[in-house]
Amino acid sequence: MRKMLRRCSASRFVFTVCLLFPLFSFYVFGSEGPLPNVPRVDSKVRVDGVMDEDAWQKALKLELDYEVNPGENIKPPVRTEVFFLYSKSSLYVAFRCYDPDPSSIRARLTDRDKITGDDLVGITLDTFNAQRRAYTFMCNAFGIQNDMLETNTSADDSWDAIWESAGKINDEGYVVEMAIPFRALNFQRKKEEQVWGLDAVRSYPRNLPHFIGLIPRDRGDNCYLCQLAKVKGFKGAVPGRNIEIAPSLSGVLTQEREQFPDGKFQKKDDKLEPGVTAMWGFTPNMTLSATVNPDFSQVEADVAQLDINTQYALQYPEKRPFFLEGINIFRTRMPIVYTRTLADPDWGIKLTGKEGPHTVGFYSVRDSLTNFIFPASRWTQRASEPMNTIGSVLRYRYDVGKASTVGVLVTDREGDDYYNRVVGGDVYWRFSAHKQVSVQFLGSQTRYPDQLAADNWQEQGKFSGTALDFNFRHSSRNFGYYLFYQQATPDFRADLGFMPQVGYRNVTSGMIYAWHRNPGHWFTFINVVPQVQYEVDFNDELIYKSFNVNVNYTGPLQTSISLWGYLGKREYLGNIYDNNYMQGYFEIQPTGSLTFAILGIFGDHIDFENGRGGSRILLNPTLLYKFGLHFSLALDHTFERFTIDEGRLYTANVTYLKAVYQFSRRAFLRAILQYIDYDFNSKYYLDGRDPEYKHFFTQILFSYKINPRTVLFLGYSDDHYGFSFIPMTQNNRTFFLKLGYAFML
Repeated sequence: MRKMLRRCSASRFVFTVCLLFPLFSFYVFGSEGPLPNVPRVDSKVRVDGVMDEDAWQKALKLELDYEVNPGENIKPPVRTEVFFLYSKSSLYVAFRCYDPDPSSIRARLTDRDKITGDDLVGITLDTFNAQRRAYTFMCNAFGIQNDMLETNTSADDSWDAIWESAGKINDEGYVVEMAIPFRALNFQRKKEEQVWGLDAVRSYPRNLPHFIGLIPRDRGDNCYLCQLAKVKGFKGAVPGRNIEIAPSLSGVLTQEREQFPDGKFQKKDDKLEPGVTAMWGFTPNMTLSATVNPDFSQVEADVAQLDINTQYALQYPEKRPFFLEGINIFRTRMPIVYTRTLADPDWGIKLTGKEGPHTVGFYSVRDSLTNFIFPASRWTQRASEPMNTIGSVLRYRYDVGKASTVGVLVTDREGDDYYNRVVGGDVYWRFSAHKQVSVQFLGSQTRYPDQLAADNWQEQGKFSGTALDFNFRHSSRNFGYYLFYQQATPDFRADLGFMPQVGYRNVTSGMIYAWHRNPGHWFTFINVVPQVQYEVDFNDELIYKSFNVNVNYTGPLQTSISLWGYLGKREYLGNIYDNNYMQGYFEIQPTGSLTFAILGIFGDHIDFENGRGGSRILLNPTLLYKFGLHFSLALDHTFERFTIDEGRLYTANVTYLKAVYQFSRRAFLRAILQYIDYDFNSKYYLDGRDPEYKHFFTQILFSYKINPRTVLFLGYSDDHYGFSFIPMTQNNRTFFLKLGYAFML
C-alpha cells in the first residue's frame, strides 16, 4: 500500500484521502468526521417485540458487520440490524436478527441474568465517553434481561437496573425491543447534545459461539472501551425525579430440635420484619440510598463448597440489593471491601456516582452481628460476635488522561473496645494499547476487644500493618507478559474486606503465547501460559514456589479444554512438601440443550489438619440439561480422595441437584438438594474424629419477579445431619416469605 501511494501524485493522494476519510470515519465511528445522530421522539414506544410504531422509521439504523470472535473482524454468518431512538426520559433500542433457520434459535424461558448460552443481543453504553466504565444491557430472543457494569479490567453482572424489554421469534429470526430509562444511568450533566461511546453485539451460538459486533476489535488493544463507536444526541435527556422506594416484608419461621437427635422441635426464630430501601438520583450522576432492615435475600442458596481440609476461608457472593448499588466503585485488585462481612445490618446509607472526572462512593452501615477473619500466612480463623458496629467505606477515583485513574480508599469499622481502619491509594495507568500498570498501597490500624484477642491468639492493644499490590501487564494479539507483586505484613487487617492471608510476599511472572483461527479450523483459539510463582513470609521462609504451564483450547461443538501442570514446593508447620500436580478442565455444549463439564486434579497435597504430606484425586463433573422452554436440570458432584503413606485419610462427596420449572419470564418453581458425605479414616487423625459426617439440605422456592426489586419469594428449607452413631436425622426446618415492591417516582 505504501509503495502504491508513493507512485501517486500529490494531488491525487490528497483527493483520495479527502474522499475516503469521511466514509471511513462514519463506518468505524472514529473521533473525527460526522457522528451518527440518535433521533429524539416525543411519542411513547410500546415495548412488545413487534416494531410496528412509526417512530422506528425515524430511528438511527446500523448493521452489525463484524464477527469479532472466534472470527477476527470477518463477515458474520447472519445479518443483524440495530435501531436507536430516545425520548426525554428513555433510550429505545431494537434489534432485528435474521436467521436462516429460526427453529435452531437457542432461547428459553428463564430467570433474569441467566441467559448465558442463548441467542442474545446487547448494547454497551459509555455515557460519559470516558473509556473507563460502561453499562451493558442484554436480552435473549424472548426479551429476558441481563445487565452489568463493565470496566477495562472486569465485568460485574451483580448490578441490576429496572428497564423494559420484549422479544419475539418470527419467520425471519427474532426481534428484541428495549426501553432503558435515563434514571437507570449516570450520564453527562449538560443541556446540549452529548457524545456517548457505543457498541451493539449479538451472540449466535451454534457449532461455534459466534460473537458479532458493531465495530471491529483490535485484539492487541487491552482497552475495549477505548474502541467503542461514538454517537451523538440525547439533548434534553433527563432522569426525572429519579426516586425509587422499595418497601419489603420478610417473614421467617424456624423450628429446631431442642436436643439433637431425639429432642422435640422448638421454635427458634419467629419474626415478621418490615424493611425499606430508598434511592434518590438527586443529579443525573449521583445516587443517594438508604435502607432499614435490609433483607438478606439469600434465596439463591450458596452452592455447597468442599470445606474439608481447606487452608483459607471460603468466599461467597453478595446478593442484597442495597449493597449491589454501585458495587463496582468500591472494588480494587485487593479485596478490601467485601459487603457480606456485614452480616445482620439494622440500617445503612450510601452515596454513589460520577461527576465529570470524579467518581465517589460512600456507605455507612450499622451491623448487629460482627464477623471477623483472623488471617495468618498459612491459615485463617473465623469468629462472630453479637456486638454492634458501624462499618463505613469511602472511595474516590479521579480520571486521568484517556483511560487512567488515581484513587483513594478508606474503610472504618467501630465497636465497643474495637476498631479497624484502613487507608490507601491506588493508580491504574494505561501507557499504551498494550501496556498497563496498577499499584495499590494500604495501611491499617486495629484494636480488638481483649477477650476476643485472647480467644483467637491475636495481638493485644493497638497494632498496625501495610499491604501493597503491583500489577504490570503487556498484551498484544499473539504475545503478552506480566509481573505481579503483592505483600501484606503480619499485622495488616481489612475487617470490612476479605483478606484470608497476611504475612506474605508473593511474586508472580509469566508469558502468554496465543494462536487464533477463523471458523472452519479444528481450533479457534490456543494459548500457552508458562508462569513462575514464589511466596515467602516476613521471616523470608518459604510458603510456596512453583513453575506451572497452562494450555487452553477452544474449538467446534463449543468445546473448551484447559490443562495445568505444576512443579513446586509448599511449606507448612516447618516442613517442606512436594507440590507437584496436574489439573484439567473439559467443557462441551454439543446442542442448545446439553452442557457437560468436568474438572480433575491429581497429585501432591497437604493434610493441613495433621501437618503431613499426601496425594489427592479430585473430580468435579457437572451436567446441565434444558427440557424444552420451561424445565432445566443441573447436576454437580465433587469427589475427593486424600491418601497418606499409611493409607486413605478421607473420602469426600458433595452432590448438588437443582431443578427449575419456569412458568413464565416472571415466575418459577425451584428445588435444590445438596448432599455432603465425608468418610474419615479415624485412626490416622490426631484428634480421633468421628469417621462419618453427613449433611442433607433441601430448599424449595417459588419466585414471582416483575423486576429485580418487585418480588415475591415463598419457600421452605431444612437440614438433616448424620454421624457414625446417629442415622441421618432432620435437625431443623424453616419457612420464609419475602414481599418487595419498587415504587418509581
